[in-house]
Amino acid sequence: MIRVAAVMAVGYVLGAKAGRRRYEQIASTYRAVTGSPATKAVLDAGRRRIADRVSPDPAMVTLTPIDAQTSVLHPEAGRR
Repeated sequence: MIRVAAVMAVGYVLGAKAGRRRYEQIASTYRAVTGSPATKAVLDAGRRRIADRVSPDPAMVTLTPIDAQTSVLHPEAGRR
C-alpha cells in the first residue's frame, strides 16, 4: 500500500513538472513492468522465500511410523 502511494506521489510530481505526456509515459512503463509475467514470477518467488523464512511453523516430515495410524514427526533437516 505504501509502495503504491509512493509511486503515485512520484508520478504526480514528475507529471506536474514534465507535463501530461511524460506522466503518461512513466505510468505506462510502470504498468508494463508490473504487469509482466516475468516480474510477477520474480515477486511471487521472493514472497514465498520470505514467507518460508519467517514462518513460525517449521516444515514437518515423517520420521518413523509407530503403527498403522501413528507416525513421529520432526522439523525438516536444513530448515532454520
